[in-house]
Amino acid sequence: LLEVMEEGRVTVDRITHPVPDPFVVIATENPFGSAGTQMLPESQLDRFFICITMGYPDIKDEIEIVKGTFDKKAYEKIQPVISPDMLIQMQGEVQAVFMHDVLYDYIGRLVTATRNHPLIQTGLSPRGTIALAKMAKATAYLAGRDFCIPADAAFVFPDVACHRIHLNAKARAGHIR
Repeated sequence: LLEVMEEGRVTVDRITHPVPDPFVVIATENPFGSAGTQMLPESQLDRFFICITMGYPDIKDEIEIVKGTFDKKAYEKIQPVISPDMLIQMQGEVQAVFMHDVLYDYIGRLVTATRNHPLIQTGLSPRGTIALAKMAKATAYLAGRDFCIPADAAFVFPDVACHRIHLNAKARAGHIR
């Protein structure tokens, strides 16, 4: 059993170990044909900051995969683009991005709307609210700004919310997505 804690520790078989800083976990999901795998409970899904789709390989890579000629050890050739220290510095710079109280209110109202919508069974949790604000700051940072605008929060909302929002039976029966 592996459990990753927000406090910078990992527990494996009841033994707790500190994790290095920075520590990032990337997980994949096979949404179809998952026989033999167990779905994560909502409380564990909520711990994932965002959910993004990688899509399919291009035709050249797919043909290489089918032919068996795809480089199975390509990951060994990957070169870092930044150092761990640079990542930590960038995380601090993102945290320092200014967010006006009006934008915090906007995010709060957006999240509250997910909790009160007649077709939503489970809306965003407080952890989702935190992720939305942090991702909005990261979006502003990547855009070269030291302040957030409402469009930053709106842009990342789908990636932050898609694995946290659960539609109710009425929505599912109506094939609403």
